[in-house]
Amino acid sequence: MMQPDQVTRLGNSTIQHGPASDRVYLMKLDEGDMPGIVDDLINLGRSRGYSKLFVRVSARESSLFKARGFVPEARVAGMRKGCETGYFMSRYLDAGRERSRNAPLVSRVLDLAHSKAPEKILEVGDLRGLESLGPDNTEELAALYKNVFETYPFPIMQTDYLREIMASNVLFYGVRLGRKLIAAASAEIDTDWRCAEMTDFATLRECRGQGLAGKLLAYMERQVRARGIRTAYTIARAESPGMNIVFSSACYQFGGTLKNNTQIGGKLESMNVWYKQIISR
Repeated sequence: MMQPDQVTRLGNSTIQHGPASDRVYLMKLDEGDMPGIVDDLINLGRSRGYSKLFVRVSARESSLFKARGFVPEARVAGMRKGCETGYFMSRYLDAGRERSRNAPLVSRVLDLAHSKAPEKILEVGDLRGLESLGPDNTEELAALYKNVFETYPFPIMQTDYLREIMASNVLFYGVRLGRKLIAAASAEIDTDWRCAEMTDFATLRECRGQGLAGKLLAYMERQVRARGIRTAYTIARAESPGMNIVFSSACYQFGGTLKNNTQIGGKLESMNVWYKQIISR
């Protein structure tokens, strides 16, 4: 199995890089690292032979990246504290990676997602059976992810990694059938920006078609809203109808497509960004 890319520090900022997704990803920028981190990212990408640089930045930082050849691929309104737009920006160090792959399929999936009518708001009773997952659940959680994913951009099949991120503002939730964990997802909380990435959705193949991802999403929105999170977003596989439909049906807005961005399910895939303000200003 291909090993996930490593999460590490560049200055005081958090990055992920490695050969699996063949990129450098600036996950969390520390403003104290500006402006030098832009050159640091470029130099790291070139020295390792990566073909893409990928950053998540706010509007106030985007102009500096744009001046160094980064282009916006997706935007999230209100990503920073509910009032400032966030951008996912990319710079391609290999022109071949910038060319869209499976563009007709990506377009069809997006059209299908947009065609779905919003689902009714789930009542509290609809969310029974959902639960928070903690360190005591990491073995069954890792087993679920191993069952569902051939490869994944982060090492969520490893119990030590799950315990580590649970201790750093990543909240996991699950659905059980009897005592068996059949579906799960996580909310990665950015307490500074008051936003959360809704991610790591997985449902056992034999349990799909029951709307479990949608129920998890609704439950997670309630949980993070109670923590003062203003904006929720996701990065969904652009070729996969399921999750795009889930977020579109839950009234998330389409923010853009990240081309050839992430190694998942055994191949490099484009990803769609969806977002929703869950607490109005």
